[in-house]
Amino acid sequence: MPPLSQARLYGILDLGYVQPGRAVETAQSMIEGGIDVIQLRAKDLSPREIEKLAVRVHAITRPARVPLVINDHPAVATAAEAEGVHLGQDDMALADARKCVPPGCFIGVSTHSREQARAAAHQGADYIGFGPLFSTPTKPDYPAIGLEDIRWIRENISLPAFCIGGIKRENVQRVIDAGATRVVIVSGILAAADIPDYIRDVKSVLPPLNNE
Repeated sequence: MPPLSQARLYGILDLGYVQPGRAVETAQSMIEGGIDVIQLRAKDLSPREIEKLAVRVHAITRPARVPLVINDHPAVATAAEAEGVHLGQDDMALADARKCVPPGCFIGVSTHSREQARAAAHQGADYIGFGPLFSTPTKPDYPAIGLEDIRWIRENISLPAFCIGGIKRENVQRVIDAGATRVVIVSGILAAADIPDYIRDVKSVLPPLNNE
């Protein structure tokens, strides 16, 4: 797999937007567009159901060399042999999750402030999500934090930091202008009429990572 440090566009295969029966097809479209990372987020499925779906999705992401990340469930990530797991602030502690996954499995953490970003780095996260920058129905319980801290995160957190929350093609340039080089897009990708073209269009405006 390419190292996480090379990833710029992180897509979330959120089953709040995609029916489980279309998950594999949607993941394939994301791969065709050149997505760098895919996270499987399935808040309403049981761990066993997520595992079964993750195995199917992983069957196409692995040969494409696109890391698959499982949201919330380290044990599922291990069972499905996924490359990563992602934790929210209210999920299992990072140190406990580390004990549940094999050594090569990376762990990301959602952060919503400078303090949480610092804590995640100190605790040994492999990357962070930082947001939500804009209001988003995906995270209705978290207020938008805006763009002001993006450059601070870039300059002070020595981990890949993916900006997230309400980012779409229409506003991604604002996020880049605020200092971001890595972004997460959810509904913009999943609702696109042509997912591969949408992803290629976003990636065409993201800056290179050679300045990090």
